[in-house]
Amino acid sequence: MEYEKLLNKAYEKMPKIEKTVDRLEVPDPEIIIQGRQTIIRNFSQICEIIRRDPNHLLKFLTKELATPGGFDGTRATMQSKIYRKLIENKMKAYVRDYVICKECGKPDTKLVKENRIDFLKCEACGAKSPVKSIK
Repeated sequence: MEYEKLLNKAYEKMPKIEKTVDRLEVPDPEIIIQGRQTIIRNFSQICEIIRRDPNHLLKFLTKELATPGGFDGTRATMQSKIYRKLIENKMKAYVRDYVICKECGKPDTKLVKENRIDFLKCEACGAKSPVKSIK
């Protein structure tokens, strides 16, 4: 009985845990499959949110998915039929490898090239870590 009173008193003194919302909320890709082509309708919106060059993300996706593709200003087109889940997984891998800081876990980063080596430079904590070049 005494233990439960002390436990309740301790719980009352603890700070309330608020649910934190992730600062980087990447929207799900809007996928349209037309025949043998796959179109990502909101490609430019995704690139704006993650603050990356659309050509860099497109280059990553075409290499990872082993298919030719193009970008026409707002949407990306892949020249083969690719399922939504596969594209989502590749975009999550891109965000993990080329957007999120390895040290502090924040998305406030930019890609910097120094002496032919690509680095992910964090604007929040100042960390700099090398990333794989996409060829």
